[in-house]
Order: sequence, then C-alpha cells, then structure tokens
Amino acid sequence: MVQAPSSQTLTLEEFLHLPETKPASEYIDGQIIQKPMPQGKHSLIQGELVSAINFVVKPQRLGRAFPELRCTFGGRSIVPDITVFVWSRIPRDEKGEVANKFLISPDWTIEILSPDQNQTKVTKNILHCLKYGTQISWLIDPAEQTVFVYGSKQETEVFDEPDALLHVPSFASGLQLTIKELFAWLLE
Repeated sequence: MVQAPSSQTLTLEEFLHLPETKPASEYIDGQIIQKPMPQGKHSLIQGELVSAINFVVKPQRLGRAFPELRCTFGGRSIVPDITVFVWSRIPRDEKGEVANKFLISPDWTIEILSPDQNQTKVTKNILHCLKYGTQISWLIDPAEQTVFVYGSKQETEVFDEPDALLHVPSFASGLQLTIKELFAWLLE
C-alpha cells in the first residue's frame, strides 16, 4: 500500500497527473492508496463476471461492464474491480468512441475482496459510489463465499445460500446468477 507522505497533501488534480501504478492507486480523502495486487480467485471471478454481465447487457446496448476502470467523481478517484454503466451514460469522445476519462459515478460497482484487502476501505468506496448515484454495489468475499449487495436507498442484503439469486440493477435483469454459479467458477 502506497500513501502520500502525511506532510504532503495532493489535490485530486495533482493526483490525476501522476503516472499510473500497477496495481492501481486511488485518491481518497487527500491520500493516495494503492490497491493490493489481485490474486487467483479475485482475478478469475472478475474475468468471468465481466464476460457474464456483458453477454447480457452489451448486445442490446443496455450497458457495459469494464474491469479496473478509473472513475473520478465526488472528490475521489477510485478503481473498482468492475464498473457497469448504462449504455447511454458511457462517456464518449468527439469521435463517438468510449472516452478515456470517466468523470461520473458508475451505475453498478462490484468489488472482490483479496485476502489482504481492508473490507472497511472497500465498503467506504461503495458507500461513496452510492452517495453519488450508483444504483447498486456488490462486495464479493471469495473466502466466505458471500456477496453483500448495497443499494442506494435500501437495506444491505447478504447472499450466502447456494441457490440465492443475486440482485442486479433493473437494466441487467437478464443476468440470472446464483451464489452457487458464481463460486463454481473457482472450480473450473
């Protein structure tokens, strides 16, 4: 984890001019915090989930899922594991192509906990997203085979029963995914 020295406070604008790091660094409350390097379970779930979401929402231009996309809004610059945007909200450049900079909150965020990742920090990012317009957020815990679903104006739900169908935003209602199916990817 990399943090800016306590005697030096960077502005968001200064942070955005710094070179990208691997793994990505985020700007939260004036601090630069580097995300942990994704490990096997995290990486596998992320790849499969991006494909599964795009299989449902992309052909009909309902939305699109992006892995590790920097989103800057509300005084933070964060890189959720997966962001999903409603098609009409995907930032575009002057050519109509997908923009490089996303200066808005995603419609759906998905975070996948790594073994050495701080759940409180991740939850704070989820709550930040919800405050700025994100419809729904998932926090996937592979170690516990549990998914927490956060909504902007609803109680947090916990999904850990194998046949439990995960809640998705309305634009992705075609995605029917159970806890058992999600974590079965780890056996493939």
